[in-house]
Amino acid sequence: MMASGTLLLAAQAAPPAGGAELGQIVIASTAAAVLTAALLYFGFGHRSGRVKALDRLAAQAERRSGLPGWAALPSSIAAVSLITALFGMYWDISLHIDNGRDPGPLANPAHYFILAGLFGIFTAGFAAMVLPRDRPSRVAIRLGQDWWAPLGGILICACGAFSLIGFPLDDVWHRIFGQDVTLWGPTHLMLIGGAAMTLIGIAVLSVEGLRANAALEQPRHESDSTRLLRSIGLTGGLMLGLSTFQAEFDFGVPQFQLVFQPMLLMLAAGLGLVLARTYAGRGAAIGAALFFVLLRGALALLIGPILGQTTPHFPLYVVEALVVEAIALRVSSDEPLRFGLWAGVGIGTVGLAAEWAWSRVWMPLPWPAALFPEAAIVGFLAAMAGAMLGAWAGTRLSVDRGVRRPQLRRAAMVAAATLAALVGFGLYAPADHGVSARVSLRDLPGGRGRQVAATIALDPPNAAADAAWFDVTSWQGGGLVVDPLRQVGPGLYRTTKPIPVYGNWKTMIRLHSGHSLTALPIYLPRDAAIPVGEVPAPSSFDRAFGNEHRLLQREQKGGSPLLVAVAYSTVAAIALGLLVLLAWALHRLAFGPAPSRQRRRGAAEREPLGLQGGGGR
Repeated sequence: MMASGTLLLAAQAAPPAGGAELGQIVIASTAAAVLTAALLYFGFGHRSGRVKALDRLAAQAERRSGLPGWAALPSSIAAVSLITALFGMYWDISLHIDNGRDPGPLANPAHYFILAGLFGIFTAGFAAMVLPRDRPSRVAIRLGQDWWAPLGGILICACGAFSLIGFPLDDVWHRIFGQDVTLWGPTHLMLIGGAAMTLIGIAVLSVEGLRANAALEQPRHESDSTRLLRSIGLTGGLMLGLSTFQAEFDFGVPQFQLVFQPMLLMLAAGLGLVLARTYAGRGAAIGAALFFVLLRGALALLIGPILGQTTPHFPLYVVEALVVEAIALRVSSDEPLRFGLWAGVGIGTVGLAAEWAWSRVWMPLPWPAALFPEAAIVGFLAAMAGAMLGAWAGTRLSVDRGVRRPQLRRAAMVAAATLAALVGFGLYAPADHGVSARVSLRDLPGGRGRQVAATIALDPPNAAADAAWFDVTSWQGGGLVVDPLRQVGPGLYRTTKPIPVYGNWKTMIRLHSGHSLTALPIYLPRDAAIPVGEVPAPSSFDRAFGNEHRLLQREQKGGSPLLVAVAYSTVAAIALGLLVLLAWALHRLAFGPAPSRQRRRGAAEREPLGLQGGGGR
């Protein structure tokens, strides 16, 4: 596959702007068919008893972890696969930021890690579904006369399939609408959303495994180290998954309002850390935050200094974790509604203030004073909503049978509606067409191509007075330059770094004022694949600020309103289906079929006997 991709890369004159070439589709489809055939061979060979490989691997995983093999082996495969996909995703984003479009899906090395990771997730779910010989848990799903699949295995498989479907849909999307050069394209969100939600499936599968252990006449217990690693890995992994939606802000090239960043940070902190403390108990929130910082720090080091791409930044979440643990000392997580409310208040105030300060130190786009009080209000509401959802989900991951809490359920429904309203609020971004600028460029010596210093005179002069960001951004020419403009007079600004205006660089002035997102091109290259002509960079010119979305995503072709509505509705329906499945599965896990009173070895569907599990016990 890699050799064929290299040959196709050499044969193309320009990177495609609307879907992959037919040759690459054939290669990718053939590879997927071969891998799927191998997976089916091992899976159904195991079910028939002809293939023993899965039995041996599951037995080894069971000895090492203490969990049943049908839970231990798939969980391990899924964990490795998620880390592989996570690395590939951040590397892929950095490659696109630095170099623009790739020549095709097989010519981008990061895509191999993403595909391997996502197929590994699907494999883990499929393995969990075929491994058990008997009914593995009381919430298992019957697939055939004598075939019961663990609920967590079905969730993992569904999440993996959801992400993998995003790849062919992404190519179809590009063919219809052109390339949407943003992480938040609909099919891109499918890829990262499915992978992120896999952690819920792994948690459900682990709970099923713990219940199966407890149902044995001689209960089998996890080792302390295994239980600690499982708790930290699951909760920290969920924080990593939730953080992937923030990636455009982490790299410093967001195409949406800056208010989304505090919103997403507080949602992740509220949902992830409250779920961690409710599910895994004392210290879990701190463990999840430290796991997150360790993994994201390693990714930043690997992608930035080692691979030489743009470095992804990241939030800390440590202060929020300390707040959650401190609140748990006064309000027990066994009272999830009260605990979630107080944790949301603490995260949305103290935690938000800490992340605001951290943005001034580390983030490529520091949060300005102009973002207050809007970001404080939005961040607080997102923290409260996330905390309610985290408390709701955490109680349903208890090893013991769930306790019905109608008030908590209603609070979670209100939280989901609040999040939908916040997203709608953030997406409202009318363009301001009343701003223009006179730009003067001075050539700078050195460099591989033309580099300039820019002086920008705004009209009206106060157009950037309360801007969330006002900078020159250059990208996709072999790197990334984000240069916040320095004010030197009324309405007069200057750059502080050399600005490239040659080759494939796309250089523009970006202004985010109020709710509007506008940009002014300084230099854009000719692109025959779209096709569009060059926007030159003379020594002096007057231009107006326009819709930033159109400038950043020149590859998009648009489409008829009906076609756009059908396409977005299709993706939204698939995503909604996955979310409904996750919610239903968590409810079934907590309040599924009543356990049998019969006591026989291996009857995992019986009620656990006093095993300490997590929140809600």
